[in-house]
Amino acid sequence: MRRLTYTLLADGASDSSLIPILTWLLRRHCGPLAIQAEFADLRRLPIPPKKLFERIAQAVELFPCDLIFVHRDAENAAIEHRLKEVSDSVRASRIHAVSIAVVPVRMQEAWLLIDESALRRAAGNPNGNERLTLPSIGQVERLPDPKSLLHQLLRQASGLRGRGLRRFNRTRHGRRVADYIDDFQPLSGWRRFDGWLRRSNGWLPNGGGDTQLEPASALRRFHSIEGQVL
Repeated sequence: MRRLTYTLLADGASDSSLIPILTWLLRRHCGPLAIQAEFADLRRLPIPPKKLFERIAQAVELFPCDLIFVHRDAENAAIEHRLKEVSDSVRASRIHAVSIAVVPVRMQEAWLLIDESALRRAAGNPNGNERLTLPSIGQVERLPDPKSLLHQLLRQASGLRGRGLRRFNRTRHGRRVADYIDDFQPLSGWRRFDGWLRRSNGWLPNGGGDTQLEPASALRRFHSIEGQVL
């Protein structure tokens, strides 16, 4: 079976929830494929790198891969600025892995508000009957503060009261939601990103077969690929 190894370089620990989403997307395009994902949280290093090109180089050194996703929050910067920042940093890093910039136009928690069952399971109460009012798909990507709503819904879904509710770790449970979502297609951001992968899949392995994916050295010409915004 073919194999693809990718690393996600993120801005913080909560970005680990992107792993199941990115894996889901890759599987849609690669067919039967063994995918190994690594999460590069470089803040835990004794002397974490500061500049983005240093972080990219360090991530690939610590977690060798065929493909690296570089996640950058849009924050107050223009999307084009973020994409250029990643592209310039990848060139400066001199890595040989394929690179894709992942720049959400909304807080990533918005992507986790599309599946009530996933919320209940992530909250540790899959059979709960507490009423949860989720936004419509059209509303999800326009929410001003999806993180607060996600945490509120998780607390409700937990069914806990009193001390149990006070001890409920919203952040930890929030990271689990993506693991229980089977389909992210309804989100327009993912449709844009999915479309970009479809147009760029000349370097993606697809179909079955028993051969391994080409080593990263064979993918060097793609090292400056830029991903679409989400």
